[in-house]
Amino acid sequence: MTHDHDLVLRPTAAQTEAALNPPAGRNGGDLVVETLAGLGATTVFGLPGQHALGMFDALRRSCLHYVGLRVENNAGFAADAYGRITGEAAPLLLSTGPGALTSLAALQEAAAASAPVLAISSQIPTAGLGGGRHGYLHELPDQSASFRGVVKSVHTVRTQSQIPSAVAAAWKSALTVPHGPVWVEIPQDVLLAETVLPVVTAIDATPEDLVPRPELTAVAADLLSRAARPVIIAGGGVVRSDASGKLLQLAEKLDAPVVTTFGGKGAFPWEHPLSLRSWLEDRHTTDFLEDADVLLVVGSGLGELSSNYHTFKPRGRVVQIEADAGKLESNHPALGIHADARLALQALLETVRERTDASAPDRVRDLLARVADRIASQELTLEQDVLAAVRAALPADSPSFWDMTILAYWAWSAFDAQGPNTMHSAQGAGGLGYGFPAALGAATADPTRPVLAVSGDGGALYSIAELATARQYDLPVTWLIVDDGGYGILREYMTDTFGRATATELTRPDYVALAESFGVPGIRTTPETLAQDLTKALATPGPSVVVLPAVLRMFAPTHLG
Repeated sequence: MTHDHDLVLRPTAAQTEAALNPPAGRNGGDLVVETLAGLGATTVFGLPGQHALGMFDALRRSCLHYVGLRVENNAGFAADAYGRITGEAAPLLLSTGPGALTSLAALQEAAAASAPVLAISSQIPTAGLGGGRHGYLHELPDQSASFRGVVKSVHTVRTQSQIPSAVAAAWKSALTVPHGPVWVEIPQDVLLAETVLPVVTAIDATPEDLVPRPELTAVAADLLSRAARPVIIAGGGVVRSDASGKLLQLAEKLDAPVVTTFGGKGAFPWEHPLSLRSWLEDRHTTDFLEDADVLLVVGSGLGELSSNYHTFKPRGRVVQIEADAGKLESNHPALGIHADARLALQALLETVRERTDASAPDRVRDLLARVADRIASQELTLEQDVLAAVRAALPADSPSFWDMTILAYWAWSAFDAQGPNTMHSAQGAGGLGYGFPAALGAATADPTRPVLAVSGDGGALYSIAELATARQYDLPVTWLIVDDGGYGILREYMTDTFGRATATELTRPDYVALAESFGVPGIRTTPETLAQDLTKALATPGPSVVVLPAVLRMFAPTHLG
């Protein structure tokens, strides 16, 4: 009797010959790039360093396309965006110590946003591992310890034979829901040493599905079917799992209004009669959600931003679908369903009973009207006009990447993403400098459509060096820099809290002249000409910079007092 686990794929004669006679001149780095190619990778991001040269030398013998950035953190942001856009694990090649540590902020953002980044770093020579102080260049007592609180999994290699399995395990970890960044580190001598191991061929590292428990979805379906006022909160998990279509079907089957979190932008059609849009930082929306007798939360942990700074206190039953077990019921008691959003929504679609609520669109319109009235009372025409100009200029299918800047905070609530997986920001971890390098990663993934990056002048200085990257690879990214002379949102926060701002004003360069010094065309625009100038820049092949001198204000918060 033969069992499935007894079956072994036998190599062909040609495979056997190739394995017995591997090509000369290969090193440990070749095992890395061969494994990546065997897993299906086509593009890698990174920055070379002395300990990592074995990997980078191997790139020239591989079919992988390398995109090199100027700062490791920016390379991490680019890989993050590549992973978000493609849904594939994005390899990130780094060097030891300072190079590795410089990527930490980007990996934190990838973790918060569930972006699959496969970071592969060199390490000091094997003899230096173990925590002793040997005085190697870039030495840390335990480099991997710096990453354990940030990434999903850590994989340390000590011999060449461990490389394929470690990289494959990390790949599988990165793509197991919830997606996220992973860390592999390989000593310098292991990467540099000549290898006699055979060429690594196709590897299976297919992640397992995270399916919902049927008894839980049955209870959830019953609650939703019998609800008088069901509402759905759609988070980033809906976008990451490509579940927007199933969300739309479920909302229409239940006549349930839907609000999207800032990480879930585009998960539900903006103009749909059931769309509450994204006004989560608004007390009217908070009240609406609290009034739901059954609240379905899909792919969100209801964290600080999604709960109007933890002022949201649900009064009805909460059903929470979440792939990250640590987020289940972390903020509110709920019927917690640990599952991939797509699979759980499909299960609900198959089991809920259709319900009709003719009043739902009216209640949605009433809420949006109250939100609009609140904003209109604050004399924020400039801000709304600027955001409308950006929307008018950006093609519907073009992705946009937003730094932590006032215009982005407006966009979280008020920007129509016009589709899932098209609007991305650094709101997961909240670090500066995300927008432009992330846009470069997205343009690498799909260079056939223009990509927009939006930064303030403060955030722009974090990633200004990547203008060289944009020019070198001729990437179709238009960078809108809103120049208000400082850290605008911090200026507002400090002025509101302390009566005056400190350490927020910045001396900055002439961004147009600076862009042109990199060979990137730049233009200085105005709020009145922004739509026209941005449209032209986005339609022009290659990178460009549009600078808007303007001091924007935020709408008043509703969570204070």
